[in-house]
Amino acid sequence: MNGRVRLVRAPVERRSSIATRQLALGELDPASPWCQRWTESKTPSWRHRSEGGFDADRYGVAALSEAPAKQFILTHHYSGSYPAARLRYGMWDLAASKPEIVGVAVLSVPTSRATLTNAFPDLDPYVQSLELGRFVLTESVPANGESWFLAQAFRLAAAEGIRGVVSFADPRPRLTLGGDIVFPGHLGIIYMASNCLYAGRTTPRTLTMLPDATVLSERAMAKVRNQERGHGYVERQLIQYGAAPRHPDHDPADWLNQQLPAIGARRIRHDGKHRYLIRLGNRAQRTRTRIGLATRSYPRQLDPI
Repeated sequence: MNGRVRLVRAPVERRSSIATRQLALGELDPASPWCQRWTESKTPSWRHRSEGGFDADRYGVAALSEAPAKQFILTHHYSGSYPAARLRYGMWDLAASKPEIVGVAVLSVPTSRATLTNAFPDLDPYVQSLELGRFVLTESVPANGESWFLAQAFRLAAAEGIRGVVSFADPRPRLTLGGDIVFPGHLGIIYMASNCLYAGRTTPRTLTMLPDATVLSERAMAKVRNQERGHGYVERQLIQYGAAPRHPDHDPADWLNQQLPAIGARRIRHDGKHRYLIRLGNRAQRTRTRIGLATRSYPRQLDPI
């Protein structure tokens, strides 16, 4: 990486008519030649694989501290949220006048311990197994850079003793109340390219989606209903969307039921995320890692909205 670097600055291509039509269906086909990227406005852009131009000598991957990783994710990721990170890796553009971060991968602690123990029953959750909670590249990275970055991040995680990683691909598009695409949905093509195992979908559920396509979790709503610690933050968030402040005498559950439709929150049925598993380490270590879920062929069909 310290040798001579060939600069490659391929032009950024926005959605083609083909990609746009696929987005209208809800997600990109697994055979699609488009690679997803993210802008600072948290909107998706696309690089075509035919561009080529990815030069691994131009980039480096290293462990990243909490503050820059969090800032990058909050700036670029559509969710606008940062997970409970355990390991963080940055992808650096070494050819810039000053090396800059162009991608971040976060291995995190999932909400439920079962997310890890169901997938890797013999591994110590949070110590030997983690979730790939966030993975983002900016639009400056040429096509096919994501597979290289993911492989480097997994190599470094294996050196830290991580033997199993669970990742999810959300095929459900996120649209604002006005119809703007915030997140187009995806099948997990990068995980297929990385030889991850496919373990089917997670349990179907119904989401509460706010006007800007942010999901209000069931846990957040429970905090308001039960006036648990953190309810004030959730209530202030809803007020920013236009909810009327809650009077101290107003029942919290009633207030929530009234204000959610008033601000344009929607109940959206979600058929479940696609779940992928990968074993890390050398061949012997990978062989010893038992998979606790049934695996199957990769998904190949576009899901209806």
